[in-house]
Amino acid sequence: PTGTTGAYIMEQRELVIIGAGPAGLTAAVYGKRAGLDVLVLEKGKAGGQILITSEIENWPGTISASGVGLADSFRAHAEHFKAEFRTATVKELRPAGGRTVVVTDQGEIEAKALIIATGANFRKQGCPGEKEFTGKGVSYCAVCDAAFFEELEVAVIGGGNTAVEEACYLTQFAEKVYIVHRRDQFRADKLVAERALKNPKIVPLWDSVLEAIEGDGLVERMVLKNVKNGEKNVVAVNGVFIFIGTLPNAAFLSGVCETTEQGWIITDADMRTSTPGIFAAGNVVHVHDLVDFVTGESQRAGAAAARFARQGPAPEGRVLEVENGASVTYTVPGKIRLANVDKAVEIFFRVNRVCGNSVIRVTAGSEQLAAYKREHLAPGEMERISVPRALLEKADGCITVSVEEA
Repeated sequence: PTGTTGAYIMEQRELVIIGAGPAGLTAAVYGKRAGLDVLVLEKGKAGGQILITSEIENWPGTISASGVGLADSFRAHAEHFKAEFRTATVKELRPAGGRTVVVTDQGEIEAKALIIATGANFRKQGCPGEKEFTGKGVSYCAVCDAAFFEELEVAVIGGGNTAVEEACYLTQFAEKVYIVHRRDQFRADKLVAERALKNPKIVPLWDSVLEAIEGDGLVERMVLKNVKNGEKNVVAVNGVFIFIGTLPNAAFLSGVCETTEQGWIITDADMRTSTPGIFAAGNVVHVHDLVDFVTGESQRAGAAAARFARQGPAPEGRVLEVENGASVTYTVPGKIRLANVDKAVEIFFRVNRVCGNSVIRVTAGSEQLAAYKREHLAPGEMERISVPRALLEKADGCITVSVEEA
């Protein structure tokens, strides 16, 4: 956009979320409920990896749902609160002056707060034939490609929840499904593993790794190696589905915030990264099997990002966290009280959860400093009170914050 003089004016937003999977969409809901201007950037269809999951049975309140159906409901929830969506590919992040410039193929956006929720991608096996036969029998998505293998024989590589669940799904189409696993038992949850082992179409190939994929134009066979005796075995198959883990979608970071050696973003309990104003949530932080873990992180990231967008970095010193019906006491250390306090001490606190009408009380010892009613104190809103030095001395440095129903 340009101003009246023709000069370029960068788009500015309070909260930008990169990624529209379960993590990004949950963060969008929490950001909008906190009153922020929220923009969600996604390079494809909203939903993330759950789009290629045939059935989800571990989402609380829903016994069974398709990945596509759950993804659609997540987006509809965010749209209900008027979150804005935009198709764009993020190329670079540039932190500047406490804000972050998000460089995309559609232009640049300056964000007061940024949440990275870009998720992860499937790890490649790296064996001969994998690249050549991708789309010609090699797949990373059973939901997408299972129908192509009706009444044929296929193999699934891996032994975790994803691999075993997708193998079970493939039996609805394929005549036989081999599960190739380097150990002598699955790493999947007990219930998932038992279901697979009871399926007459599933044949486990234990203690084996994939050495090569071969064929003439299309996949025709795979070469396996036994990890215990080194013997090689050729198995005829028409398709190979690879589910051996994931890698973070974080190539655009380029050192902007701290990551592990593998590229997973490192955060604190509030999902803050090492760079002020940048938060992360979902599979780009940790690899989870449960969608609710991802969305739980996103709730914290959304609340923390809202605080940052409104108030900037947290103040120096102790910040009390208080829940409804609870009280928290902060004792100012004696050395600080005697040596460094001039006229007063500033105490910051915020309420995590407030239900209905509440009364907030602040006391120093037996002296009440403040008592006021609030119809609603949004989670994360910062409150501040100044405690005079004389009262602090009299109260032996103890300040108590309590919240109770009105």
